[in-house]
Amino acid sequence: MKTNILPALVLGLALSLPVAAESLPVVTVKPHAVDLLFPAEAVVEAIQQATVGAQVPGRVLEVKADAGQAVKKGDVLMRIDAREAAEAARAAEAQYANTRVNYERTKSLVAQKFMSAAALDKAKADLDAASANRAAASASQSHATIVAPITGVVARRHAELGDMAMPGAPLFTIYQPGGLRVTASIPQYRLNEMRTVKSARVEFPELGKWVEATSVQVLPTADVATHVTPVRVNLPDVPEATPGMFARVHFITGQAEKLTVPAKAVLRRGEVAAVYVQTADGRLSLRQLRLGDLVGKGEIEVLAGLASGDQVVTEPVKAAIVQKGVGEKTPPDHR
Repeated sequence: MKTNILPALVLGLALSLPVAAESLPVVTVKPHAVDLLFPAEAVVEAIQQATVGAQVPGRVLEVKADAGQAVKKGDVLMRIDAREAAEAARAAEAQYANTRVNYERTKSLVAQKFMSAAALDKAKADLDAASANRAAASASQSHATIVAPITGVVARRHAELGDMAMPGAPLFTIYQPGGLRVTASIPQYRLNEMRTVKSARVEFPELGKWVEATSVQVLPTADVATHVTPVRVNLPDVPEATPGMFARVHFITGQAEKLTVPAKAVLRRGEVAAVYVQTADGRLSLRQLRLGDLVGKGEIEVLAGLASGDQVVTEPVKAAIVQKGVGEKTPPDHR
């Protein structure tokens, strides 16, 4: 006779089968002080991030960096064909040389009283303008080489080899991986409570990881459409996290005495939740529970279904396998 877990969950039956007590990890549940949590969805952001854009028009001739690559400040990321800028620089240089010769000539003539002082002032103004134009043209020519403004990791490359780069168009996004934070949106009715919150835990579901926040900051702004307030939560070093990743922030709002079970110990089938309880004689009992909120560090409040001192199996899948194996050894029912 094989045991079926789903009917047991739905009907709330207690299935008791002998198993070796030492084969399953268990935890003894009892009321204890736990942190009360307020969860909120959040997005990972880089504290320091830079978007590198084109400053001169031109076709992309060379690409030397890609997404995920670590770069240092000043490293060459890309080169742009800036022949127009080069020609403008040469024209500016020629104009500067011409105005300089004219200025020297005018200064000599004024010294010989052949020209007025006003002519020298105009020649000096023309020379200053040509000098400024030459410097600007030279700077534009240097902008054909795109360099990293900060040390970090390339989050995204916005242009490919052969693309036409235009002034103001982004080419690279670079961030510093050592400084990350998450930003959560909090409804207004929670703001008074949130202003006293000083600590939080951040969960990364895809990474299977929890970290303690280093600080919590409620920003003094609210979205006019959704009426939510952003809350910034700074993170310690999390090498696996990247900007744009989903996270869940659990703000610690207080403490209370509660009976809890580890969240990983709970079996769920739709709206029904249960845990495997191991009795003193090493038998398993599948208990249906009524659960409350997530509290503490990966724990769930138990409202009904368990008593203080019960031993709950923390690996329900392993318990189900053991239970099934024992069930297969039971003689078949010939009734």
